[in-house]
Amino acid sequence: MRPNHHVWISRQSRDRMEAELADLLAVSADDDTTDWDMHQARKSRIWQIQDLLMNAAIDETPADDGIAEPGMILTVRFDGTGETETFLLGTPIAELGDLEVCSAQSPLGDAISGARPGEQRSYRVPSGAQVSVTLLDAAPYGVRAPDPAAG
Repeated sequence: MRPNHHVWISRQSRDRMEAELADLLAVSADDDTTDWDMHQARKSRIWQIQDLLMNAAIDETPADDGIAEPGMILTVRFDGTGETETFLLGTPIAELGDLEVCSAQSPLGDAISGARPGEQRSYRVPSGAQVSVTLLDAAPYGVRAPDPAAG
């Protein structure tokens, strides 16, 4: 994560990550009987969670102005297929149960950020193909429940 780069997470995600961090920190280096790779993976996860929590905007509700930004539940239509999808624009490390989370730094998240309903944006996928997507709705997380039929 880049320094001073704030990401949005919900309070419940923060609580879940703090509990995971406490569990990871409870295993002291002396008690760690796992192999070296597991030890390094645990340390890496600790750093990842600490970094996220340090840079997180927790439950800061964005304005209900319909503009796509972190902390918003977005419904988009993929113009090539007509399929719709509803997701939280946030950080995938802090998943929210059944609600899919799309990172603002992902190709889709980066393309749709700042869009208003009805606005079409496009982005490249790893295969090199160009994908067009239209923002249908944007509402702050916790203000409106996602439409289960939309995604």
